[in-house]
Amino acid sequence: MEPDLRDETIGGFLAKLAARAAAPGGGATAALHAAQAAALLGMTARYSDGPRYAAHAATVSMIISAADRLREASADLIALDGEAYGAVAEAYQLPKGTDKQRSARSAAIAAAMVTASSPPAELIGIGTRLLELAELLQPIVNPTVAGDVAAAVEAIRACVATCRVNVAANLTGITDPAARARLAATADAVDGLEERATRLTTAIRAGFAAGA
Repeated sequence: MEPDLRDETIGGFLAKLAARAAAPGGGATAALHAAQAAALLGMTARYSDGPRYAAHAATVSMIISAADRLREASADLIALDGEAYGAVAEAYQLPKGTDKQRSARSAAIAAAMVTASSPPAELIGIGTRLLELAELLQPIVNPTVAGDVAAAVEAIRACVATCRVNVAANLTGITDPAARARLAATADAVDGLEERATRLTTAIRAGFAAGA
């Protein structure tokens, strides 16, 4: 049995990513971006713990706990994204020889598109929470690892930007108005997340300049 994607080696994952196969693809990389961002935030928070940072101990402890939890949730979505897309591929393979079959096939595709949009939509939510953690950590982080907070922020940006594209692609096949509206609103929120990410990275770079 092949290893689960979250337990795959780096080389093995990249080989699968490069293969002519629908999954893993962009959705899996978005989940990996989120997992890496969470790991970086956990690491930088751990470097910001101890007597020197006692005034922020509660915040740092909360960030560590939340980042660890979000890392696991993101890692789970690396494989789940591909599984959700597999349902779309199966729906497209349904017979379409009669009007009844075509109608059933169209309904199955539309439903599968909603399911396939769940992982990227969830990752946008995870990215939102990770960005909140980064915003809390940036002013109090150990300066020696401030650059790693910026790396986490840029990984979050890559995650949510990729997920916005994936949700937009799925919207073309979704016929349920409520689902379309909900997913479109989730994707539209990425603009604000990218603006916040830019401000945060800029603040970190300004800190480097001030300390130079």
